[in-house]
Amino acid sequence: MTRAWVEVDLGALCRNGAAIAARAGVPLLPMVKADGYGVGGLRAALALDALDPWGFGVSSAAEGQELRRAGITRPIIVFTPILRTEIDSLRRADLTPALGDPAVIESWGRTGRPWHLQIDTGMSRAGMPWHEVGTHRALLERTAPQGVFTHLHSAERRDDSRDQQEKRFAAALKELPEIPSIVHVENGAAVESRAPSPWTLCRPGIFLYGVSTVEGSPLVPEPVASIRGRIVELRTIAAGEAVSYEATWRAPSARRIATVPIGYADGYRRALSNRGIALVRGLRVKVVGIVTMDMTMLDVTDVEASLGDVVTLLGADGDDVITVSELAQLSGLSPYELLTGLARRLPRQYVDSTAEAAA
Repeated sequence: MTRAWVEVDLGALCRNGAAIAARAGVPLLPMVKADGYGVGGLRAALALDALDPWGFGVSSAAEGQELRRAGITRPIIVFTPILRTEIDSLRRADLTPALGDPAVIESWGRTGRPWHLQIDTGMSRAGMPWHEVGTHRALLERTAPQGVFTHLHSAERRDDSRDQQEKRFAAALKELPEIPSIVHVENGAAVESRAPSPWTLCRPGIFLYGVSTVEGSPLVPEPVASIRGRIVELRTIAAGEAVSYEATWRAPSARRIATVPIGYADGYRRALSNRGIALVRGLRVKVVGIVTMDMTMLDVTDVEASLGDVVTLLGADGDDVITVSELAQLSGLSPYELLTGLARRLPRQYVDSTAEAAA
């Protein structure tokens, strides 16, 4: 019997992908970097392959190599800048780099393999600055990119930053010797905010994994990841007794306390001490005391809980659901940090709600 695990609904993942693709009206370039935002990059890519994406996005050669070893043949773009010392490993794995540094572009160009030009329009993180593209026109003519893209830094906000970045991108495109056939700009939030897409591809990330960052979005993604564990200890404590380190919580009356074998070493953050919530038999209960490295305690006084019962710390149980956004807010984290922080110590269990419903 598994004591604690992360449950991943691949059916929900694919439905989220299909929803964003339908709204964008262009093929997907799904981001499966950071081990698929914590749910398992390879399994996510294999599931999303059913949507016929153009390719996949990763952040390192190692991530791309894992997909290649599994038999994925679609284009794989490495979006983090590479050093010239990494060129051979990308070439051997048939990976496509996103480049912006002229020296690296020159070196990669000698391989004769595809690459995508990253244009920095305001993120100030990576890529060729938009106002310098014309300076490197001769280089870009000698070694033409297969694709070109930029990254919107605030697509979820209702301000003019997106318009400004897109104007800069349009100006940079005019400076190219030739506009490539593949042009991509939008992440999931950008597609949620405006549709259909005017570009060639869209690059959804966290939306695929069940999180919308756009207030009032017309799309509501389905939850994909759940954190579940079994009750391994139950005890009744008297009024005034403490729970966990530093005695930060004391029982206001006789209380029943359940222990779940999940802690901050698993990615259930210490910040959720005395703040977190969980679902037991479909009812909400509170985290009490400090979340420890390996265990978390819950007040289950008002629930008919038993040893071995499944506790949901993230996800749905019955008619209620603890969303990634809700748990992130409780812990003072971004949803991205919460999902990618789920440790590999928790085994992943993959389910497909689509197949289960059909059965």
